[in-house]
Amino acid sequence: MAETSNTEKDLPSLLVKHVQELAINGDEPPQRYIRKDKGNEAPVDTSLSSSVPIIDLHLISSPTSSTQQKQDEIEKLKSALTSWGLFQAIGHGIPSSLLDHLRKMAREFFDLPIEEKRQYAANKDGAHDNYFQGYGNDPVVSKEQTIDWNDRLYLLLKPADERKLKLWPENPSRFREVLKEFSSKSDLLVEFVVKVMAVSLGLDDDYFLNHASLAFARFNYYPPCSRPDLVCGIKPHADGGTITLLLQDEEVEGLQVFKDDKWMKVPIVPDAIIVNVADQIEIMSNGVYKSPVHRVITNSEKERLSLAVFYAPEMGEEIEPATKLISESTPRMFRKIKMKDYYEAFVLNTFRGIRGIDWARV
Repeated sequence: MAETSNTEKDLPSLLVKHVQELAINGDEPPQRYIRKDKGNEAPVDTSLSSSVPIIDLHLISSPTSSTQQKQDEIEKLKSALTSWGLFQAIGHGIPSSLLDHLRKMAREFFDLPIEEKRQYAANKDGAHDNYFQGYGNDPVVSKEQTIDWNDRLYLLLKPADERKLKLWPENPSRFREVLKEFSSKSDLLVEFVVKVMAVSLGLDDDYFLNHASLAFARFNYYPPCSRPDLVCGIKPHADGGTITLLLQDEEVEGLQVFKDDKWMKVPIVPDAIIVNVADQIEIMSNGVYKSPVHRVITNSEKERLSLAVFYAPEMGEEIEPATKLISESTPRMFRKIKMKDYYEAFVLNTFRGIRGIDWARV
């Protein structure tokens, strides 16, 4: 488990001022938002952005596809996750009308007055729950922490009987209904994808699925920033759970993935959902599938919205590489870990700019 200094233990996990408030007047971002890597960062390569893999899941699932078509697309999917760690999923079966409605609901929520949004803050009493649920932004866990230029709404989706509906907005009026519908469809999408991923590695089809029993939605709002050269929408990180679905803004780019020592722009593909491997699948696949480092850049003129759905193991679970994927030629890369310890190390290390998965390496 990551060690925590006495200073950090004494820091309350309180909300800083909401980014949306800071952005209203276009003032210089406060020092706590300024990136520490400025002047020492990797270059951005836009020439290969179109190479971000696009996988047609309908080709794999459709009974009218030939065996060869299915196999070819599965191989493309496997190649994408071993090299990029993510792909743009089309043919995923989630209606574009539902995706548009989700974006509309999110926009309407973040357009509400600050005081109205604050009624959905989980930490109104100055304390976060285990999952930092509710409306807010970065919890402060370190004096050295760089804060991201975004506000978010973070909600538990699964298990459904543990949802904190008091944190689910009632305005817009259909927000809860639309999010519940999307949650049921995203569950089906994740189930299909992780089964394909497992079988492609010679594992039982439910191998990864058995470690994706938690699901969280995170609506991200990135206001315009007067100094996009100095401030990140979300700092470089890899996701700590099992697998992530991401619905990008339909117009404004911002997501970048780190590959081959460069930052690659992830372009907008209409109605595509990005499927992103997270740390626990990298561990369970013994490093075959990669959990990519990614970030979000800010924009000086336009706001940006996105929705991420994170699937993760329960706190009490233990994770380790699949026995079938360990051999003399492919030795074990990660030790067995307890998720409770991993999550604690992940939160602190991410805010310090350290990869969470490095804590689990052999």
